[in-house]
Amino acid sequence: MKTLLHVGCGPKRIDQTTRAFNDGSWQEQRLDINPAVQPDVIGTMTDMSSVTTGSVQAVFSSHNIEHLYPHEVPVALAEFHRVLDASGFVVITCPDLKSICQLVVDDRLDEPAYQSPAGPITPLDVLYGHRASMSHGNLYMAHRCGFTETVLRKVLAASGFAQIATRARPQHFDLWALACKDRRPEDDVRALAVQHFPA
Repeated sequence: MKTLLHVGCGPKRIDQTTRAFNDGSWQEQRLDINPAVQPDVIGTMTDMSSVTTGSVQAVFSSHNIEHLYPHEVPVALAEFHRVLDASGFVVITCPDLKSICQLVVDDRLDEPAYQSPAGPITPLDVLYGHRASMSHGNLYMAHRCGFTETVLRKVLAASGFAQIATRARPQHFDLWALACKDRRPEDDVRALAVQHFPA
């Protein structure tokens, strides 16, 4: 089976990643900084030394990279690149600051932008971290940087990924990126993105 490294998994499992990762052909390895979520590997995005170089076929990172300081983002992406095998790829989703900042411009900083399983999420939560979680002591939820679609593409390219597909979903205030370690036909990259991006 192919191996998926589920980075910053929290309590989530493979069935909460993407449709294509949930097709029965992937074995999940969960990595998280928080031992309370019982990951397979305890570690950080910036130091995944417990994961062997070139040992996984894909990396999935959902709403993690915004928790890093800006100078740590290239370090984490270099780690994602390192652990992938030669034809591996990464799928990343994170908040879209462009769409969330439109609500700030509209003076809706503390109004709910959308409902999540954790309750209403405001632009303030997206910009700085989920306040309810942090108020209960989970400071891992703090946000320290952010991305637009253009910036996310730039940092992935600068980290050595050969081909990148991205999608902004303003109605959901999120970004999706699929970045391949190797160069492959554009049609293949688009097809892979369709399999992993939300419908």
